Amino acid sequence: MTGPKGPKVVALGGGHGLAATIRAVRRYAGSTTAVVATADDGGSTGRLRSAKDMLAPGDLRRCLVAMAGIDQMPLGRALEYRFAGTDVEGHALGNLLLAALGEVTGDFLAALEEVARLLDLDPATARVLPATVEPVRLRAVTVDGAEVVGQSAVSSTECVDRVALEPHDAKPPPGLVDAVCAADQVVLGPGSLYTSVLAAAVVNDLRAAIAETKAQRVYVCNLRAEGAETRGYDVMRHVEALRAHGVALDVVLVHAPVGGAADGYGTSSHDMTLMPSDVGVDAGVKVVTAELARPHGLAHDSVKLGGALAALMSSS
Repeated sequence: MTGPKGPKVVALGGGHGLAATIRAVRRYAGSTTAVVATADDGGSTGRLRSAKDMLAPGDLRRCLVAMAGIDQMPLGRALEYRFAGTDVEGHALGNLLLAALGEVTGDFLAALEEVARLLDLDPATARVLPATVEPVRLRAVTVDGAEVVGQSAVSSTECVDRVALEPHDAKPPPGLVDAVCAADQVVLGPGSLYTSVLAAAVVNDLRAAIAETKAQRVYVCNLRAEGAETRGYDVMRHVEALRAHGVALDVVLVHAPVGGAADGYGTSSHDMTLMPSDVGVDAGVKVVTAELARPHGLAHDSVKLGGALAALMSSS
């Protein structure tokens, strides 16, 4: 299944985490397909979605820039540029471009293709696709039965039990299920567990494809638990949540500092607690540790992450 220059990799998630994974995967993959969660309803994206019945453009914009590798180039910086002191204050240029192209073409997928062409992305080796072809909302139920609607609201909610998309039968773009089934590696995360990773992975057809694929299925765990939606979570809790939502995994990739302790290595109350023996036995997945963080310890380093993911492929 591997391409002429490397494996076929599908990466799922949203936000800054998926952008980091895209940069990592592009270092070793022959082809890369990014599957972006589409339930975002905050900031510029939320304002556009309130005005128009459209897919969330923000994470798609960010992932297109990451896929093209032009973050620090003028065009990449322009697409990320947010206007100030104007009628479009707070909007990112890339969001407005996607919204305008969606209106002109009448098809948001066609709008994405136009921006991909602008960025000189070869669709045979580099694709950024939404997890659904229609606008969706994220809905959560907490452990005490309370319902929370909207990604922004869910992200600030503690004790989330389950999440689902509305409508529940939202479909992925044509060909995306086949891409997952034909992949050599499927990478989920890093990113917010419920509002990024699961917001993409709970699309019914994608979840089924992840279960059926022969690809190596890797979950890249966050560096730390979040202040609300995963407050107090350790690695095991992240894995349990994915499995409770029917998301199949083979490997969990966890950051561990060189020379650090095997558990409780963090210095913050939100840093991840690593319990590899518990995860490996109870969840039935392999736990692999590696140095993955940038020097400040607040985000994944794409070079380190790419090396770790490539090593997993070579050992499979």
